[in-house]
Amino acid sequence: MTRLSPVRAREMFRKLRRLGFEIVRQRGSHTFWRHPDGRSIVVPVHKGEDIGRGLLRSILNDIEIDVAEFVEL
Repeated sequence: MTRLSPVRAREMFRKLRRLGFEIVRQRGSHTFWRHPDGRSIVVPVHKGEDIGRGLLRSILNDIEIDVAEFVEL
């Protein structure tokens, strides 16, 4: 089992784009992303803070990606 480590929001955005997600809008510190197949996700962007392991795992579950596939991106 691959262990997750916190990631910066910019790195998360790069990986989401590689998976086919596009940013729909941003409201405050939250960005809304949508995939052509209908999946959607909200990613918080807080300056100077990483996306923690728990939130990252929740995001991966919502977009139906396993940890190994995310790490390979």
